[in-house]
Amino acid sequence: MNLRWINSLLWGNSVALAWMWGLGLFFSVQMTFMFGLQGLLMFAVPNAVGLALFGCLTQIVAKRHAGGQESLARFFEKFSKPFRLIFYLYQVLALTLTVFALTRYLFAPLELVSGPMTALYLCMVVFVVLAAGCLFGEEFGIERIKFGHGILGLLLLACVVTVLLSLDPLVPAGLSWGAADPAAWAGPDLPGYFIPLLIGLLVGPWLDLQHWQRAIQIHREGGSIRGSYLFGGVIFFLMLLFHGCLAAWVMNRGGLETYGKSALESLDGFRYAHELIVQYIDRLDAGSKGMLPVAYFTFLGICALTTLDSGYVALKWFLGANLGKSQNLLVGMLPKRLLESPIPTFLVVGAITLGGLWAKLELEYFMVFYASFFVGYASLAIARCFVPNSQQPLPQIRMFSLASISLVIFAFGYFTAANFLLLLGSLLPLIYVVWLVVNADLLRVVTERAGEVIEAASEIPALKAIAKTATVATGKDVVAPAPQDAHALGGHFEGKWFVYSFIATYQDTNSVGNVYFGMYGLFVGKTRELFFNQVMPDFDLKTTKFYILTRSFEHKFVREAREFDVITVKIRVADFNRKFCTLEHQVFGSENELLGKGKQSLLFVSSKDYSLLDIPSEVYSAFIPYV
Repeated sequence: MNLRWINSLLWGNSVALAWMWGLGLFFSVQMTFMFGLQGLLMFAVPNAVGLALFGCLTQIVAKRHAGGQESLARFFEKFSKPFRLIFYLYQVLALTLTVFALTRYLFAPLELVSGPMTALYLCMVVFVVLAAGCLFGEEFGIERIKFGHGILGLLLLACVVTVLLSLDPLVPAGLSWGAADPAAWAGPDLPGYFIPLLIGLLVGPWLDLQHWQRAIQIHREGGSIRGSYLFGGVIFFLMLLFHGCLAAWVMNRGGLETYGKSALESLDGFRYAHELIVQYIDRLDAGSKGMLPVAYFTFLGICALTTLDSGYVALKWFLGANLGKSQNLLVGMLPKRLLESPIPTFLVVGAITLGGLWAKLELEYFMVFYASFFVGYASLAIARCFVPNSQQPLPQIRMFSLASISLVIFAFGYFTAANFLLLLGSLLPLIYVVWLVVNADLLRVVTERAGEVIEAASEIPALKAIAKTATVATGKDVVAPAPQDAHALGGHFEGKWFVYSFIATYQDTNSVGNVYFGMYGLFVGKTRELFFNQVMPDFDLKTTKFYILTRSFEHKFVREAREFDVITVKIRVADFNRKFCTLEHQVFGSENELLGKGKQSLLFVSSKDYSLLDIPSEVYSAFIPYV
């Protein structure tokens, strides 16, 4: 085995461990309890396939966007912008779900502390679990995490072997394909879970920051994303299979009866068995336990720890790339180190976890988000990677509204065990995304064909005769009236964009005949000055207390323009913080084709000594309507 495959195996192990969070860890037990081994496979197969598909498809994305080892990183930087809040919420919920599941289904059933001290004990457990995730995340980082997880993976393998050797017999007689007690669950049946699990698990990895960061790092190292995630999918499937089969073994050995007598029904009236194995091991005789408790509890701890440290590393990377560099006014008032740190997020995770424990929630109450709310966003993310027609601006309000409606429909279907509502809650976001993509395609086709239809219609003899008659009657060519103030001398506003149009002439071109590249900066500069004149007409250089200076200027060239082309420059206020303001610009040609785009950062200094100032109140009042 060469080094490339060893690297893929190490990353595959890390992928599997990071994905073995509360959703896979304890829900595999619950699925086995509800529906037996058939339910376990229905959960494990699409889960592992979705993980492998993510690696295969991101490999294609990396190859399609040329740029060497940084191509996927540059793609993600642009691709993730409309989904930043969703990426963050997804990660927060995943971490919360993991900490909640470990506390609720491992430490709480053991009842190491009882009475009034129980609440304090659970608070301490949550704090220690989160602190461990922060410690390991800070220690390793994305460059070394595969080695740390490699060591933990070997320890986990030893735990699995120890557990298997402790089972006597390994395969008990009477082990059935279906549920050990079909009447114990009393909730939605197997068909109601099939479509939500299939959709949610197949698209789930696309909103997980941990996987995007891993894929980018693998590609940066020159490794195979596809190979790593295929390894990861196989390892993950085996881990789910081990945990689910262990639950089936416990139920066959009498654990189900013990659990059924002691467990309290949940808030929804259904019966949950996430802690089935923990309770069974805890109630074994001291002489028959052996190494089983240590091995199994270590297995659970490693699975949770490798999710939390991965989440810490991913959040640190994501927050640093977004909040740490943001020029938003409110964000700019907070310390940069605080913004880039995942610790405040981990504190939020701890607070939500404690709230869930106090309310006696179940794992499934967190999981409904992944089968409904996030489905539309994940599906649209996949479409924007591979379907050219899906690159329109993200309809944030509509997407959020539909996601919330789907969540409520799915939750209502879950509580009432209505299969139709479960299916509708999962399929509705997917159907809406398909409609968005198809609708955008139809709009593009109509736009492209409209010009061809008009041009073809102008050649019809009857229309030619009408046009000729109109020309004779007026004595001149018929010209459609120009929009009012379309080319105002000092520019005009279109929504929040300030627009200025002019005709390029000989002095703007070079020896080849196209507009010289340096002129675009002058075009944007002139438009900016006209914009200032429109929004601050009373500004006077003789009496002003501040000057506006250019801090940085960026421009990306897309197409060329030539002499006598109509050039239109659009400029608007994109963002600002306490000190700096960012203007965004776009340059268009005669056919409304994009010639270039970019941005510039402005700073403000005192007119007396050129000391740096906060954004003056006059500028703030003038600019804020156009943000």
